[in-house]
Amino acid sequence: MKIIECPRDAMQGLHGFVPTQQKIDYINQLLQVGFDTLDFGSFVSPKVIPQMQDTREVLSHLNLKNTKTKLLAIVANTRGAHEAAEFQSIDYLGFPLSLSETFQRNNTNKSIAEALEELVIIQDICKEHRKTLVVYLSMGFGNPYGDPYEMNYVIQSIEKLKKLDIKIISLADTVGMSTPESIKTLFSTVTKQFTDIEFGVHLHADLDSSIDKIEAAYKAGCKRFDGAINGFGGCPMAADKLIGNIATETILAYLDEKSISVDYDARALRKAINMAPSVFLGR
Repeated sequence: MKIIECPRDAMQGLHGFVPTQQKIDYINQLLQVGFDTLDFGSFVSPKVIPQMQDTREVLSHLNLKNTKTKLLAIVANTRGAHEAAEFQSIDYLGFPLSLSETFQRNNTNKSIAEALEELVIIQDICKEHRKTLVVYLSMGFGNPYGDPYEMNYVIQSIEKLKKLDIKIISLADTVGMSTPESIKTLFSTVTKQFTDIEFGVHLHADLDSSIDKIEAAYKAGCKRFDGAINGFGGCPMAADKLIGNIATETILAYLDEKSISVDYDARALRKAINMAPSVFLGR
């Protein structure tokens, strides 16, 4: 079971800038928990996502000596990919590819076709620098813009990614539109059809629906979950009210209750949970 903790996603939409040292302290604490991966920062324009303008400085002060956790950075274009790939300590580059034409333009100022062309180059950059490219299929369960969405459209997009030799795809519910039934149907369908791709879920939900969505994904065979402590976060480029990430502690509580083995340090997690309000709420 892989748990991907996403402090970058949790921070990027905050109005107030989280001081660099506070980011460093928080992410260093997360590195002690034992997550599979930390989505820790992004190499994107500071004009678009000002919260992540200090990613390079944060990275230079992370303590990676006694952690098994790997680092993932989000990139939105080849420039960002070249920058991120130069850092030996980064294992994964994440790229947001939307199933919604409207959201792709809002998020990366490109059409889906243009984003796919850029993705070809980014995959080459990753292979050259021995990085693994993770593609997030945003608006993966529908969109609020009226753009076309159906199962066959998702499958066609995955087929294009398979041709690029993409090995990890996260089905991202960017604005919380998924239901337990749609999660079960989509996840079970794509995993049966694309057996050589590792699929995960990046779900957004309110507290009341989180458990049902986690359970639907797990029962459909999901072994890769994105989460954010306390459920903070949401995409600032979505035109709708932000719906938070599913809380990491909720995912772990569900897995613990079902006696599903996840290797993590509960004491280190509790310390990170206690730190979170000062990071995200300023208290």
